[in-house]
Amino acid sequence: MSNLVQESSPRRATLAVISQEHLEYLRRAKMRKLWILLIQLSILVVALALWEICADAKIVDPFITSQPSRILNTIMRLYQEGVLFQHIGITCLEAVVGFVLGTLLGTIIAICLWWSEFLCKILEPYLVVINSLPKIALGPVFIVWIGAGPAAIIVMTLAISLIVTVLEVLNGFLAIDGDKIKLIQTFGGTKYQVLTKVLLPASFPTIINALKINVGLSWVGVIVGEFLVSKAGLGYLIVYGGQVFKLDLVMTSVIILGIAATLMYQGVVLLEKLLVKNKL
Repeated sequence: MSNLVQESSPRRATLAVISQEHLEYLRRAKMRKLWILLIQLSILVVALALWEICADAKIVDPFITSQPSRILNTIMRLYQEGVLFQHIGITCLEAVVGFVLGTLLGTIIAICLWWSEFLCKILEPYLVVINSLPKIALGPVFIVWIGAGPAAIIVMTLAISLIVTVLEVLNGFLAIDGDKIKLIQTFGGTKYQVLTKVLLPASFPTIINALKINVGLSWVGVIVGEFLVSKAGLGYLIVYGGQVFKLDLVMTSVIILGIAATLMYQGVVLLEKLLVKNKL
């Protein structure tokens, strides 16, 4: 009995040391994240302050580059006119719809191409050619086909993001270890079971990466579409501001676009963390 007590004491001491080291590691990791956040915020604050100071000192022309105070005044004016959230809402809705449709349709098409190797071999060169086309040049064609309105803008977004999603997810599928697939097939697994038990779980990082890529592509598609056809939205404000030389309005719209795109990207990052947590 005494021997057991003597053996357990060093073990408890070792566990205590490991626990202490683990807590110290977590503390250092938390402090590192905090420092990174503080440095990021400091860079942003310094950049805005220098922008404001240089514009006030006429080092840069505020008419061309605008400045933070003028951007805030423009935001307040748009809010007082009751059109700020209208323009933001329209653009965000189009971006989210295009983003979701592009991701879902792209993943479904990639699954179909993986399912049928014959179909994949037939369509692969066409996908490569379509992906290399300048989709922006097709904007007027979409407008003629679909008509001026949100539908044409969403189709423009799909044209830019869909093929990229298909190729990204399909390449992820094809990169899966073949031994895992053969193992499922050896035990009599069907192709559907290979897809649901091996392919999709193993391709989770690829699909998340496609989501992150689609954030930027969706915003590009929406803004290009609004440049061509919209009567409202942040893209419309940029075009209108450029036409009447209200560059404060242009810079304000660009800043809002950056904030909205960042929030969407952070939403994808949060989704990734939630899915990984549930998976674990």
